[in-house]
Amino acid sequence: MSHTPTSLTYHIVFGTKGRAPSIGPEMRDDVCRYLGGIVKSEQGLPLEISAVADHVHLLIRVPPTVALAELLRTLKANSSKWLNDTRFPRRTFAWQEGYNAFTVSQSQVGRVAAYVRNQEEHHRKMTFREELVALFERNGVSYDERYLPQ
Repeated sequence: MSHTPTSLTYHIVFGTKGRAPSIGPEMRDDVCRYLGGIVKSEQGLPLEISAVADHVHLLIRVPPTVALAELLRTLKANSSKWLNDTRFPRRTFAWQEGYNAFTVSQSQVGRVAAYVRNQEEHHRKMTFREELVALFERNGVSYDERYLPQ
């Protein structure tokens, strides 16, 4: 098999189940580190990861041998288990079903990394719903209003 260079970079967004504000400020760095560790264990490269109370953003690069849907299934399942075992022993933590993923060209990686890094500041001005609509429109993605967070 020949070596084919690739650059598969994704901006991924997914929320907590029911958009519950489950990710407290004291645990956000740990959540980001854990998510990054899972990405690495699945042969990916975490470029930037950020968590706010009800959702996370990941900017990652993966080889073409990694199926994005499988990576996200593993990422969400393993991190949910870890969060339930370490942070929520008396109640249940869960991620929403599904996720949003956008491809990122190499020329835009720096801009998207800054966007992901500044989520807390960004959400002082914009709701999660407004953010998703802007991301969908910026990326030419059609969406159904019924599935947007309230």
